[in-house]
Amino acid sequence: MTTTDLARPAALGGTPAFPDGLPLTRVRVPDREALLQRIGAVLDSGQLTNGATVRELEERAAELLEVPHVVAVSNCTAGLMLVLQAAGVGQGRPVVMPGFTFSATAHAAHWAGGTPVFAEAREQDITLDVADAEARLKAADRPAALMATHVYGTPCQVEDLQAVADAAGVPLVYDSAHGFGSRRKGVPIGNFGLAEVFSMSPTKVAVAGEGGLVATRDAALAQTLRTGRDYGNPGDYNTLFPGLNARMSELHAAVGLAWLADLPARVAHRGALVEEFRTVVAGLPGLRLALPEAGDVSTFKDLTLILDADAFGLSSAELAAALKAEGIDTRRYFHPPVQRQQSYAHLGQAEDLPVTDRLADSVLTVPLWTHMDAATVRRVAEAVLRIQPYAERLRAAG
Repeated sequence: MTTTDLARPAALGGTPAFPDGLPLTRVRVPDREALLQRIGAVLDSGQLTNGATVRELEERAAELLEVPHVVAVSNCTAGLMLVLQAAGVGQGRPVVMPGFTFSATAHAAHWAGGTPVFAEAREQDITLDVADAEARLKAADRPAALMATHVYGTPCQVEDLQAVADAAGVPLVYDSAHGFGSRRKGVPIGNFGLAEVFSMSPTKVAVAGEGGLVATRDAALAQTLRTGRDYGNPGDYNTLFPGLNARMSELHAAVGLAWLADLPARVAHRGALVEEFRTVVAGLPGLRLALPEAGDVSTFKDLTLILDADAFGLSSAELAAALKAEGIDTRRYFHPPVQRQQSYAHLGQAEDLPVTDRLADSVLTVPLWTHMDAATVRRVAEAVLRIQPYAERLRAAG
């Protein structure tokens, strides 16, 4: 192996940065022995649902989020569906939301009976553009709700969004799938809007295997959600409304409790890893990171690059191919944006969001795990660093 081999990108014959491969995510249980003991206790109890472990998870999550009510559900999408149903979304009424989000945001509104109306993303951090959302709410006929997403864990402009929702007379609901552990001006994400719904799927910072948590300050809503997650059954089988089977199992709650232990420290570690990456790539033309505003805290559920293809020399798709040759897994979250997906083609909104389209074309997520070390992050950043000077040759070779 020569110095030249090390300097040249793997796509042009150099030595791969990760010959054995580096996956985008890798899950490791924080305290395996404690988790196994807790799972054993659940199995010994003979009660696999509607038990004490779910209640303990809800209570611990409420403490961390500093909110009075947390309701555990089977997944984030089900939680969003139940919140929107409780908020009165239905009859095809418009629900304004970002186009740059995971499709489940729109799916939940659809299943609750609403019609998604997609709004633009902010240039700075790809969260919902407040002014554009406000304009679309004003233009909508009897809007039912405003939804926003803390993309990659970056907190939204919650104060401005609440003012817009209040002026329009609609509830504000957050898809906070990425946000458990994020903070807006010192306040935990989970405290804003009518409700915030978190995911605990395996790609998140707080994991239950599968599952979701709904945080709210509204006691009546919390009670409705507890009934709604059990088919709408208050306990006597005389269902009050058409609910869902959206209960979280005791086993998933046990896993979730393991991940909530020392969560703030793990979020801080992820932030330090992102800063390490940012320092290494500082000065590269046409590359920036999706970062929160000063004073805010992101979980950095994803470490996402935003590329100016002309200045960097490669598009996000081309950089992804070059990193694949280095053994580095990547994803283009979220591409295509929801308004361009086949499931919502019938709405005719595909051409409505030029900023969202451009940003979605520009993003590339690289590996970041909670237990990753700084040396690994540096190697990923250095791979990007050595690829960029060869951009013209890589483009020609491709």
